[in-house]
Amino acid sequence: LREAGVGVGDRVAAFMPNTWQTVVGMLAATGLGATWSSCSPDFGTQGVIDRFGQIEPKVLIAAAGYRYAGKNLDLTAKLGEILERLPSLEQLVVVPYSQPEAKPADFSTQARVALWQDFYRPGGEPEFTAVPFDQPLYILYSSGTTGVPKCIVHGVGGTLLQHVKELGLHTDLTANDCLFYYTTCGWMMWNWLVSGLALGATLVLFDGSPFHPGPERLIELIDAEGISIFGTSAKYLAALEKAGAKPRETHKLQRLKALLSTGSPLAHESFDFVYRDFKTDLCLSSISGGTDIVSCFALGNPVLPVWRGELQCKGLGMDVQVWNDSGQPVTGEKGELVCARHFPSMPLGFWNDEGGEKFRAAYFATFPGVWAHGDYAEETAHGGLVIHGRSDAVLNPGGVRIGTAEIYRQVEKVPQVLESIAIGQDWAGDVRVVLFVRLREGVVLDEALESEIRQVIQANTTTRHVPAKIVAVADIPRTISGKLVELAVRNVVHGRPVKNTDALANPQALELFRDLPQLRQ
Repeated sequence: LREAGVGVGDRVAAFMPNTWQTVVGMLAATGLGATWSSCSPDFGTQGVIDRFGQIEPKVLIAAAGYRYAGKNLDLTAKLGEILERLPSLEQLVVVPYSQPEAKPADFSTQARVALWQDFYRPGGEPEFTAVPFDQPLYILYSSGTTGVPKCIVHGVGGTLLQHVKELGLHTDLTANDCLFYYTTCGWMMWNWLVSGLALGATLVLFDGSPFHPGPERLIELIDAEGISIFGTSAKYLAALEKAGAKPRETHKLQRLKALLSTGSPLAHESFDFVYRDFKTDLCLSSISGGTDIVSCFALGNPVLPVWRGELQCKGLGMDVQVWNDSGQPVTGEKGELVCARHFPSMPLGFWNDEGGEKFRAAYFATFPGVWAHGDYAEETAHGGLVIHGRSDAVLNPGGVRIGTAEIYRQVEKVPQVLESIAIGQDWAGDVRVVLFVRLREGVVLDEALESEIRQVIQANTTTRHVPAKIVAVADIPRTISGKLVELAVRNVVHGRPVKNTDALANPQALELFRDLPQLRQ
């Protein structure tokens, strides 16, 4: 990279799966003082261009193909389209990966082209370029479901401090541990995972489907690699339970001491599942933060009790509070999750946002001078947190605020339902709750099942939470990192445009919500 002219302030981008080459590329680039940014190969072509086109990388490290669910997927054509839109590029490094026959001539670009095996050579002692504390380290991206993605710039010092704190203290990661997180390079958990190297831990990288060739594929890794800290998503744990998995009966899980979950709130039933069917003597940590801070606001603590349905504690050194609409801190009430004072991993700003107006509007408009994260949350009496969903997706029937996660937690108890998404539909001068469900194969949404879903919700919440309409759909749209997109679905239902479908893993699913006759009555 040094010979390719990479130095302080240059951008090095990666269009890569979660492999060792990606980690090596990041370490090499940032060791030279460059700024690293990555997208996973499951992003759509326009989604990659919308991201990398803004930051104008000097070098692109890209896979010629990748594997998913037993299939080899060729990226040559997609990469060709991306290269046409990156005029700043001076060097392309191609990692053949699942396409061993790939050669430089396959890629048309004004940049120099080299294969990884020709570009990569082991060095001697590591060399590092000294940079200021606030030197840009990473550029990450907002989901982009409401427009062109925002380029969020994170500094080297704050990111490292925050990650060492979270991994070393909150997660009890040491040099003797083996750390795994199921993630792609397009999700902030990849950046978080890689920081495990700062504590001397061993990383396990995984590329592909977590359910191929069977539902226990990742559980097999725990035994095979001696994983002691296993990270995944709430959705994965719910799906694993519905698949009937009982890891403690089929696997040893000998070294496993902590299980982390993020991406969405972890249901009460998933806490039961982990302690019943995984292991009784591990620390289950539901953690929450975001790309915006490349870290967490609330996470685990190996010396505190785990409370069912809660995130154990606030991040050390983070003035995390829940505020009501008047800007007053509240306990035992739902409100806006805020961080009332500055913190190390606060972004340096947005790329190409000279005066910082977009940055201030994104985080400091709700309460002037105070970071409002956009989560609808509740602080418990013993200092834990419950996340009830995103603030902008809060349902408001009859003026009563309801977090979508409150509904999802109940629907997960219904075995016929694989997943669900709830929105507020404007109706007769008010808002009514509409619940969409994806059902198990062969299951039909009849009156009996509708009644069962409503009864489960009402028995465990309030009458206000019960959906006015329940509609079965074949698929539910998600971002590439697996998050539900309530706002996009709400826009489609109301006939409004969805600005950037390239941010979605399955954008075609949005059409299932358009002009539904059930929602006209």
